Amino acid sequence: MNSPSKIIRKKSCAPIRFSTSLETVAANEPQTIQGLIAAMRYVNEKTFADGGCAIRSVHAKTQGILTGYLEVDADLPLELAQGMFAAPGRYPVVMRFSTVPGDILDDNVSTPRGLSVKIIGVKGERLIGSENDVTQDFLLVNGPAFGAPNPKAFLPVISLLARTTDRVPGLKKGLSVVMRQVQRAIVAVTGHPNGTVATLGGQPETHILGETFYNQAPVRFGEFVAKVSVAPVSRELIALEQAPLDLDGVPNGIREAVVAFFGKNSGTWEVRAQLCTDLETMPIENAAVVWPEEKSPFRRIAQIKVEPQTAWSESRRSMVDDGMQFSPWHGIAAHRPLGGIMRARKLVYEAAKRFRAERNGRIIKEPREMPEFAD
Repeated sequence: MNSPSKIIRKKSCAPIRFSTSLETVAANEPQTIQGLIAAMRYVNEKTFADGGCAIRSVHAKTQGILTGYLEVDADLPLELAQGMFAAPGRYPVVMRFSTVPGDILDDNVSTPRGLSVKIIGVKGERLIGSENDVTQDFLLVNGPAFGAPNPKAFLPVISLLARTTDRVPGLKKGLSVVMRQVQRAIVAVTGHPNGTVATLGGQPETHILGETFYNQAPVRFGEFVAKVSVAPVSRELIALEQAPLDLDGVPNGIREAVVAFFGKNSGTWEVRAQLCTDLETMPIENAAVVWPEEKSPFRRIAQIKVEPQTAWSESRRSMVDDGMQFSPWHGIAAHRPLGGIMRARKLVYEAAKRFRAERNGRIIKEPREMPEFAD
């Protein structure tokens, strides 16, 4: 169960200092990234041809859209008071909950869940391509590590999944039932779920609001390097951890559960950072490695607070799904994404953004203040 930060705020070993030398670019990485762009383009083209609307090539199905505020903790120790967390502050945020596939599936095709957090009003030296913006994005999934170590290993996986886009939904439902059984067996033996099995439909059918989310691949954390997590800590959210959700015959059951919850409840999450303290066990270029918490625990740096609200409406869908992009490359230089998976995301996400904007005839831009939804 998730616990308040005062229990996990103990000091870890000395953190590794950030240096550009921490990254090693593979010789064939540019060609691999072009392959990833082509695979994602195939997904975009297929879903656009079938639905007449350009949607995201991954995490296409929105399961909830929330607005709230992120409050940076006061009196953080020096190693945590870094980047946008260097001083206390309060920032508007947009939170988008999603599920992984690039096509819109019934929720009982159970796949990993995502959470994208867009923080508005962040000052500092900007990343290339984000110079005129004031946002800092963190893209997270409900697992501590990515499903592949690097772009080269990820390319065949996403190419295979791309070919299944919008095909035989009934078969996908049946496969998901089998994969959930396989996942239970894996967890019983190893104690940990398998990311690939989850992607193939083996995600347990539980409430999305009980999940802890991780950015999976490292980022610069001011003078240091870290992974970031967002974990539910308010009593009502903690009660949903591993809570079963019956999705049989309820194609949008996850979204309906999010809407029902925030129709009457508020919510609080902790934002946590796990500092890199050992490059052997916490590698930069292998995103599939779970960084051991016994060497460096996740430690609270901020809280996100959300009041009761309409978690889904056509206004929210249009403004966020059609008019916004979430990317780890929206942000300040002090939180630059690191490693091959993150480098690939920059070009892949930019290509997908262009496709959506052109096909939908929409301008996709970064907000400069809290959006106002006509719910």
